[in-house]
Amino acid sequence: MRAVVVFACLVLTVSAVEKYSSKYDNFDVDTLISNERLLKSYINCFLDKGRCTSEGADFKKHLPEAIETTCGKCSDKQKSNIKKVIKAIQQQHPKQWDELVKKNDPTGKHRDNFDKFIQGS
Repeated sequence: MRAVVVFACLVLTVSAVEKYSSKYDNFDVDTLISNERLLKSYINCFLDKGRCTSEGADFKKHLPEAIETTCGKCSDKQKSNIKKVIKAIQQQHPKQWDELVKKNDPTGKHRDNFDKFIQGS
C-alpha cells in the first residue's frame, strides 16, 4: 500500500507542470496591437533596442522558454494573448519578427512547432 501512495505522489509531482503567473492574464493586448507606437516600443524592448516597461521586461524574460516549450507553462488566456501579439508583429513588422526569431531561437530548432502553435494547429 505504501508503494502505491509513493508512486501516486510521484506521478502527481511529475505531471504538475509549473505555470507562469496569472499576473498579466488581463493585460490589454488589443490596445497593444492597435497602437503602432506602443507595439514598436515592445518590439524594441524584446530586441534589446529600447527601454522596457516592467511588463515588457517580464514578457521578454519568459520569451525564450515559451518558444522552446511551445508555451508549455502558459495558461489558455496567456496562449491566446501571445498568439494575438505575435500575429500582429508578423503582419505589421515582419523584419522585426525575423529578428526576434533569430534572437530567441538562433538555430531554428523550435520554429516549426512554434509556428504551428501560433497558427492554432
